[in-house]
Amino acid sequence: MRIGILGAGGMADALGTQWFRAGHEVMISGRDPVRATASAARMTGAAGVSHGAVLTGTWAEAAAFGDVVMAAVREAGLRDVLTAAGPALRGKPLIDVTNSATPDSYDPVRPIARMAADITGAHVVKAFNLGHVDVWRMTPPVFGGRPLAVPLCGDDPEAVEKVRGLVAELGCTPLDGGGLARATLLEATAAFVIGLWFGGADAQAILTPLEHAGA
Repeated sequence: MRIGILGAGGMADALGTQWFRAGHEVMISGRDPVRATASAARMTGAAGVSHGAVLTGTWAEAAAFGDVVMAAVREAGLRDVLTAAGPALRGKPLIDVTNSATPDSYDPVRPIARMAADITGAHVVKAFNLGHVDVWRMTPPVFGGRPLAVPLCGDDPEAVEKVRGLVAELGCTPLDGGGLARATLLEATAAFVIGLWFGGADAQAILTPLEHAGA
């Protein structure tokens, strides 16, 4: 599969390297072509494989390249990047990993994933926004003997299924989080738990085990 990544920072590096190592073709893009080229070279070396190299391109080239595209830029620049990526995103699976700039700044009236879908016409799938970038560098992310679960929110079954496969390749467990409307809840959850983590609390401790959840 071809994966285009809008971004050349930490999330692009972490997830893109994992997927390139798994055999996918990967193209990243960034505001600074020199830095993007350097990042692609690091990713290629870190993957430790012999099947080519991580590629670089413009926003529009990465969007056109991918069978699946991931938006991995900061919230403040997301709208401009998606606009620059152009019409190639329309009808294409678009993974949105974006969180609000700070836990207190998230506005559920202006959900990020919905905005991404409205701008691009893509089949947006919200995913990977509950884990720090270093988690996605783990091979695999397993804690206490249990693989990390990754909730997915999206409306298009084919797009969600493709992202499910990419989650599973990381050694994680994909979870059905519902349609794109529920991505607002996923974004709000990230804002809430990140606020707890910033405060030094173990956010995972707020949830009881399933057998005590009344389900």
